[in-house]
Amino acid sequence: MRHTRAHTANRRSHHALTAPTLATCQNCGAKHRPHHMCLDCGFYKGRMVMDMASKKKSREARLEAKREAIKSQQGDVAEPAAVEAPKEEEKKEAK
Repeated sequence: MRHTRAHTANRRSHHALTAPTLATCQNCGAKHRPHHMCLDCGFYKGRMVMDMASKKKSREARLEAKREAIKSQQGDVAEPAAVEAPKEEEKKEAK
């Protein structure tokens, strides 16, 4: 059965998006979800739950190691391409 526009709109009347309620961190003043720790400083209800500075340092070190690994892999891949390029030039010179 086909639904009229009015019936469809009535059904969808509860689909409206609402803005999330946010609380303000007492320590740093950042916005966070209520009853959750602040993702910027790691405090909840005035006490430190998680040391975000050390987490950030370890994450940066991990990402830097990953970048280095990717660069070294790309360096290994680039060498065979450099070896093949002179062969093509030699072929052109031979013609």
